[in-house]
Amino acid sequence: MKTLIASIFVFGLLILFHELGHFIAARAVGIEVLELGIGFGPKIFGWRKDNTAYSLRLLPLGGFCRMLGEGPGESGKPGSFSQQPPLHRALVLTAGPLMNLLLSLLLFFLIFFFFIGVQQLESTVIGAVLPETPAAEAGLQEGDRLISINGESVERWMDVVGAIEKVPGAEVALQIKRNGELKSFVLTATADEGGSGKIGISPQLQKYRFFGAWGTSFERFGMIVASIFQVFTGQVPFDVAGPVGIVIIIGEEARTGFVNLLWLTGLISISLGLINLLPIPALDGGRLLFLLVEVLRGRPLDPEKEGLIHFIGFALLLLLILVVTYNDLIRWSILPGR
Repeated sequence: MKTLIASIFVFGLLILFHELGHFIAARAVGIEVLELGIGFGPKIFGWRKDNTAYSLRLLPLGGFCRMLGEGPGESGKPGSFSQQPPLHRALVLTAGPLMNLLLSLLLFFLIFFFFIGVQQLESTVIGAVLPETPAAEAGLQEGDRLISINGESVERWMDVVGAIEKVPGAEVALQIKRNGELKSFVLTATADEGGSGKIGISPQLQKYRFFGAWGTSFERFGMIVASIFQVFTGQVPFDVAGPVGIVIIIGEEARTGFVNLLWLTGLISISLGLINLLPIPALDGGRLLFLLVEVLRGRPLDPEKEGLIHFIGFALLLLLILVVTYNDLIRWSILPGR
């Protein structure tokens, strides 16, 4: 039950923000929105306001923002999508993926502002001592303030990092202040994968730091985007999970805590936003590609031909999802008889 609730929460939030992006942009440029729907299948409930129908549907695995001009015989009507200039249509198409990227930033901000806190790099107070590390074995404690390392005074956490990183495998002499009393420790730094020294300490974390939480959120966002770029360029191995795998992972994260579930939602939201911008038919990026072709040609493509290409792209995406789902079933030993 927890997996089901968590999955509905994650997918619902991702879809809601994505479709709201299209909806808000469409209304802003004067496109009439016929229906904003969250989910697929039979309608659970809905309402109508300002000529727009709003609906919540049974299967929380998608959504749609149906605009005037996307159905048969609607393209020439005033307020339709196709009657808008290319710049307005491009804004509407990119708004969905951009809202997913914004959602990830908002989730990261909530995590660092309310739950985890922001590293206090202006201080040398130890926030945590990792178990089974040189610092823990030497007796360092949370709340100790580092005064000097190997005889050199340290005033900021980056001073601490710089002094320890340059002495992997060597003895480190620390002077700390604990409850107003000076204490000295000598320990041997270990080396991390990059060959830099470490002793197993981290800085203090402080919650409710507005600008610090935003800064950390943008930093982590950039690191994740760079990691995804490395996957697409083949610098790191490509591993993908389908709907079944994602639901299983969501369930696992939900059992470890709400913060981990929020973090996973942010990661998925970044991936969803970037993938939707790829120039693949049936995705927002594919429609943007056709819009670019229209601008370069000076006239739109034949709607029937464009629709056929998007249909083929959608079919191939469904085939890919089926293949990935089959791999998920094998990976997690869900298929009977295996």
